[in-house]
Order: sequence, then C-alpha cells, then structure tokens
Amino acid sequence: MKKVSIIGATGFGGLGLIEILLRHPEFEINQLVARKDVGKKVSEVFPHLEGHCDTMIIGPEDANLDDTDLCIFSTPDRAGMTLIQRYYDKGIPVIDFSGDFRFNSVEDYKIYAQNKSMETEHLAAHLIEKSVYGLPEKNKESIKDSKIIGNPGCFAIAMILGLLPAVNKDILAQSPITCNGITGVSGAGKSSGEMNLYPQRHENMNTYREGKHQHLVEVENQLNKENNGDVKILFIPHLAPINRGILMTSTALLKKPITSKEVENLYKEYYKNDPFVHITSRSPHTADVRGSNRCEIRPFVDERTGVFYVTSVIDNLLKGQSGNAVQIANIIFGFDEKMGLDIPAFYP
Repeated sequence: MKKVSIIGATGFGGLGLIEILLRHPEFEINQLVARKDVGKKVSEVFPHLEGHCDTMIIGPEDANLDDTDLCIFSTPDRAGMTLIQRYYDKGIPVIDFSGDFRFNSVEDYKIYAQNKSMETEHLAAHLIEKSVYGLPEKNKESIKDSKIIGNPGCFAIAMILGLLPAVNKDILAQSPITCNGITGVSGAGKSSGEMNLYPQRHENMNTYREGKHQHLVEVENQLNKENNGDVKILFIPHLAPINRGILMTSTALLKKPITSKEVENLYKEYYKNDPFVHITSRSPHTADVRGSNRCEIRPFVDERTGVFYVTSVIDNLLKGQSGNAVQIANIIFGFDEKMGLDIPAFYP
C-alpha cells in the first residue's frame, strides 16, 4: 500500500480526497494535516466520516516525511510553494491543488497572480520549471516521471477537455474562442466569503472576473501547446445557486464546413484511450457527472450559422479537483487509471 499525506485535509478538496482514498485498494491515508482543527479527529469536523476515517488532524510542523509515498496539497494559493522544498528534497511526489505549480515560468505565474489580486513573486521559482500540468488526458507521459504536479483549475479542465480535439485538428477559425462557464458555490471552498452566504446566493446568478479569470493562463498555455498556435480565449464565468458542478459552453467559427457527426467522430477518436471522457450527442446535465470523475462532452455544429460549439460538464470537486488528483496518483505509481474512481454519478 502506498501511503498518502493530505495537507489541507479539512477543506472540501481534502474531504474529497479522503472519501476517494477510503475506497482505493492501493492507497492508504497516512497523515491528515491542517492549520485548523489540530488535535481533532477528522470525523469531528465531518461527522459522516465517523467509523470510516477517525484519523487525528496534525499541524504542518508535525508532518512526518519519512513515512509518506505521496503528498497532496489541498491548500490555498502560495501555501504549497512555501512547503514543497522539504518534500522535493526527499523525492516525494507532490500534487498541488492551487495555482502555485500550474505553470513552467514565473512570467505566467505573475499573470495568474495578478488576475487573482495576489502577491506576484513566486517563492519557489527554482522549482516551477520542474512542474508538470496535471491533466492526464494531455500530459499522461510527463506526469509519470514528475515529482511536482500542478492540479488544473476546475474551470480550466472543463474548457481544455472541451476544446482540445478541435484545436488539435485545427478546425476552428481565427480566435478568440468564447467560453461561458457556470459553476456551483462549492468552487469557492469552505471559506467562501460574504457573497456566497445563502441569502445572497439563493435565487441569484452573476458573472465575475469577466475576461480576467485566473484559469485563462493555463487554458491558453495548454491549447497552444497542442498545435503551436495562438489561441485566445474570452472567458465569462457565471456563479449559479447550486452546490457543485460546472457546465461550460465554448463557441467558435469553423475554418471550413464540417458536420456534427464528423465532429463527434473526431472527438471520439481523440479521447478513445481516456476512460473518464464521454462523448455524447445529447445535451449534457451537471447531474450526469455529479459525484464522479467523468467529463461529458457534446460537440456540435449549428448548420444555420456555421458556428461550432461544445458543451462540457464536470463535477468541480471531483474531475475538477480531488478525483483528477487521484487519477494523477494512479498514473504516478503505475496503477490502473480508473482505480478508486470507476463509479457512476450519484443521482438525483
């Protein structure tokens, strides 16, 4: 059994990891580390875990690196970069949920940080070029040998998976590609702020960070690596009064006429070896993927206007976060990619 330490174990991301790892046949939870709730059982923080996981939460200073095969940082931005050196020196693979290691240059990180109104200096700049962008459907081979993997942003996963085949086959006309993404409130985490209090969220939707969302940098990076292009994305995120889920619709003009069936076949061929991507000809629902590591994609051509659009749906807490991280972990250790993750969505 491979032993996994979770740093930031008491947030939604940490909880998602715990729930998956409890059913994983090859991983066991070694340590649960957090700054809050130290000295409590994790089942005191999340009572539904009682009898399933009663591990004590310890502080970062008490983490034992000598008995860990993998560390997952489910921590806010700039936490991982301050802690990672100890793990890197020990040769322990690290998966980071924040944006600290989603880029290979400090210049790209600076843009990301500016879009989030954060401090722009990267505190582990000497390690950032060693990181790999953790999207298995694109970077599986690089992930296998990496010790630092930046888990993608949830919006970014939905956008990239929805657009990769079209960009790869160069069927889209001059960018920008317009992406409209709707997400649930859980994407903001447990400390979601005043704007996500129930009276302000219920029966209310809004856009935010229009054209300046922090995930834009990683999306354009990955798409442009696909065909050495210059894709630009106009991204409009929307916040909806639902708990979890992302629905992304991306639209662009086509270079030349192509039918919906041809596009659908193109997508099926591109993702034929990716077990968690499902191509469909019907309209996807967020409920189709809720609680699963699945990404459901519908590519389509509107014959009347000649516009290509693709809808992709994921669970932001699973394929958009902890599920994707466990998929990465399976790849790192040579396990079946689906291990611990091959379950249907929960419904209704």
